[in-house]
Amino acid sequence: MFALVDCNNFYASCERLFRPDLNGKPVVVLSNNDGCVIARSQEAKKLGIEMGAPAFLFTKQFKHHDIHVFSSNYALYGDMSSRVMALLERYTPELEVYSIDEAFLKFEGNANLDLKKTAIEMKSLVTKGTGIPISIGIAPTKALAKMANKMAKKFQKATGGVYVIDNQDTLINVLAFFKIGDVWGIGRAHEKRLRAMGVETVLDFTLIPEDWIKKNMSIVGLRLQKELAGMQTLDLEDTKAKKNIAVTRSFNENYIEFDKVKERVITFATICAERLRKQNSCCNVIQVFVHTNNFRPEQPQYNKAITVDLPYPTNSSIEMAHFAVEALKRIYKEGFAYKKAGVIAMDFTPEAFKQQMIFENSDPRHAHLMAIMDKMNKALGQQKVKLASQDLDRVWKMKREKLSPRYTTRLDEIITVNCEEDVKKNENC
Repeated sequence: MFALVDCNNFYASCERLFRPDLNGKPVVVLSNNDGCVIARSQEAKKLGIEMGAPAFLFTKQFKHHDIHVFSSNYALYGDMSSRVMALLERYTPELEVYSIDEAFLKFEGNANLDLKKTAIEMKSLVTKGTGIPISIGIAPTKALAKMANKMAKKFQKATGGVYVIDNQDTLINVLAFFKIGDVWGIGRAHEKRLRAMGVETVLDFTLIPEDWIKKNMSIVGLRLQKELAGMQTLDLEDTKAKKNIAVTRSFNENYIEFDKVKERVITFATICAERLRKQNSCCNVIQVFVHTNNFRPEQPQYNKAITVDLPYPTNSSIEMAHFAVEALKRIYKEGFAYKKAGVIAMDFTPEAFKQQMIFENSDPRHAHLMAIMDKMNKALGQQKVKLASQDLDRVWKMKREKLSPRYTTRLDEIITVNCEEDVKKNENC
């Protein structure tokens, strides 16, 4: 059996954890540079605040409804996520961290285990240990565990946040309840095609002939159908090296000077290189892109990307920055106000097996230099040691006007020491 544990409104819950005065009040969390809404409390959802809503367009609504707005605080969210996952590991060693606020757990080898009772205990432990509310769905497959979790959330009062699919009658009722568009893995295009065939519910989907599914939705669709019918085809996934690494950010303001965009691209490239070294990989291809602000249609728009084959595999920050800047020069155009840029590293080669090129190769001195940089940054803090072409004052140039303290990782942000001078003692000295 699989359990899917999902933290309820995770980012908003993290913000409320240290601000109990916000319990029961609408809360939203914004994306990088305070751009768009990426998390909402239930109260904010009821007020009609949409996911992805541009913050500058909803300023009046935020004020009118007294909605509490926060900049994204990933240091806090990441630490709270780690604490939740550590508590879940007490129940089974077989755990897959699916996202920052979700995890799959696998229970096997104990037929007498009362899964509902275990889930209730798990929910109580996490809530008491971290203050983060969670919902738990348990079922024979990962896809069904996802559906069970939806039931636990949708009927929170009736289920207590825990729902178990452990018999055929319950399975059929759940499949008949959810619409085909609610299925984890069914996109809009497939949903439209299936609805045209008369497939309205998940139960309808499980009854479609396998040949049609395989022909029109590939083997992935067939696996999903089997999963929803209660036949396991997906297991927990091991942590694997990433197949591509993307570092993209919106700027804190529109950049019209090449040098400002260039500095950001260099920073993104160096972070890609650092992540490559962390998984002992080198990349052979990079992509660089720039965007203007799509939310400002009255401004001239320009979006361009370029993919470049590197002359040799590398994970050197110096070389990655050089190639990224050369790529940027080929797509950059004067006269536009740029709001976002990014660097994506692709086509990886294991560092230990990279081939030497005939005419040009990575500078062998860089490996030792990068190792020292990584060691110093690990000891001193992220991006403390940089290339000279980077902004030496800040790691990210982000607009975060409503950032909450990093309560669990930075003591200096939560403790204030008030000192009063002892005047009489000073006079006696």
